[in-house]
Amino acid sequence: MTIKIKKCTQEDLRILQEISYETFDETFKHENSPENMIAYLEKAFNLRQLEKELSNRSSQFFFVYFKNEVAGYLKVNTNDAQSEKMGDDSFEIERIYVKSKFQKQGLGKYLLNKAMEIATECGKKKIWLGVWEKNENAISFYKKLGFVQTGAHSFYMGDEEQTDYIMIKTLN
Repeated sequence: MTIKIKKCTQEDLRILQEISYETFDETFKHENSPENMIAYLEKAFNLRQLEKELSNRSSQFFFVYFKNEVAGYLKVNTNDAQSEKMGDDSFEIERIYVKSKFQKQGLGKYLLNKAMEIATECGKKKIWLGVWEKNENAISFYKKLGFVQTGAHSFYMGDEEQTDYIMIKTLN
C-alpha cells in the first residue's frame, strides 16, 4: 500500500476545491436536497473562502495520496481558527474526507493519526471534531478510535439547520 501525505499550499487551491466538492457531495448528497447541497458547496468551497482558510496560520490542510492519486484531505485548526471555543489545550479536526473509491483502505485512520501527531507536537491535550448525527459510519469510526460524544452544535446545510455531535479524544 502506497500512502503519502502532503501539506497543501496556495498552489493547491484548485485541487483542494475539487476534492472538497467531490468528497462532500459523495458523503452528503443522498441525505440533503440538491438546493441545500449547492448552497453549501458554493459557500464553503469557493476559491476565495478556501484561499482565506489556507492563509490562516492556525489552520492546516493536507492531501493524502493513494497510489499517487489524491484520495482525500484533512483540515485541522488550533487557536481562534477552531469552529467552537474549546480552550487553548484543544485541537480541531474540521474536515477529514476520503473519496468513496478509496474508502476501506485505512486512509481515514491515517489522516486521523496525522492530526493526533500534529496536536501532540503542538502540546494540545484534546482533539475534537463535529460529525453529523446521521453519519453513523463516521460516528462508529471515531468511537472505535477513542472519541466520546460530549455535546452537539448546529451546522447549516443551505437553509437547513442540522445537528453535529461534538466528539473529543484526550491525548496521552
